Amino acid sequence: MKNISILLLVTIFTFSCVSKKKYIALQHENGEIKSELQKTKVAKEDLETKFAVIQTRVDKYNTKISSLKEDVGVLTKESNSKIEALGNGAIISNNAKAKMRATLAKVDPSKLSQAKTLKDSMNLAVAHNLEKTISESNMNEDDDFAVNINETVVMISIADHMLFNSGSYRLSSKADTVLEKLADVINSEPSLDVMVEGHTDSRTINTENIADNWDLSVLRSTSVVRKLQEKYNVAPEKLIAAGRSSYQPLADNDSVENRSKNRRTRIIILPNIDKFFALMSENDNTVAESNILD
Repeated sequence: MKNISILLLVTIFTFSCVSKKKYIALQHENGEIKSELQKTKVAKEDLETKFAVIQTRVDKYNTKISSLKEDVGVLTKESNSKIEALGNGAIISNNAKAKMRATLAKVDPSKLSQAKTLKDSMNLAVAHNLEKTISESNMNEDDDFAVNINETVVMISIADHMLFNSGSYRLSSKADTVLEKLADVINSEPSLDVMVEGHTDSRTINTENIADNWDLSVLRSTSVVRKLQEKYNVAPEKLIAAGRSSYQPLADNDSVENRSKNRRTRIIILPNIDKFFALMSENDNTVAESNILD
């Protein structure tokens, strides 16, 4: 019986030692796991910090890329709108130049062969389109009405008696027919500016309302400008009123016939070249090449 008790005590002590060793081992393993977990947590936080730094750099790069794309867009736009001086103050952009090529493809080849410079080509293209606009408005030429295209300027000369009574700056009833056609031309093309010039013969005039020929020529141009604006809805910012008195005669003032020629109103149509080509060919889908513009 005594031996059995001793054996039981030995067994209990042995198992107690084994369990304690396992417990210590488990504690040690748990400590290692906690240590590894802490290291992993620190590493994770470090990676998150590094990732945040990298993300910030990526965001900055993306911002720079977007900015560069915008700059490229601006530079491309600037390149397309880059202007070229023609020596006489006129300018034309690359966009307008490309559209001019499309117009030149429609010009008479014999005329086109005579163009040696960019300015020559531009004048041909403007003349082609303005002639087309005027012909479509049924403004037929006769002794009292003349159309002349000089480079990029269209000059329409209207005899004095077509618009005014003798010695007067008040428009007659006959003026409406002419001015209505003129307004159709002006209103059909948003890029045009229009100068109205009054011209007289050399005979002096002095009345209660008119001081001299300077006065008469300016009053007549102003009357035309007002009528175009008020009755035919021509935008006033497109209009210029001017008077030339008797100092630009078409003929010597030595006969009734010649003085009649000198009494006239001249309408000068001045296109904004860049805007003119942009507007007149905005529906063109094909651009024709021209060696003249290379």
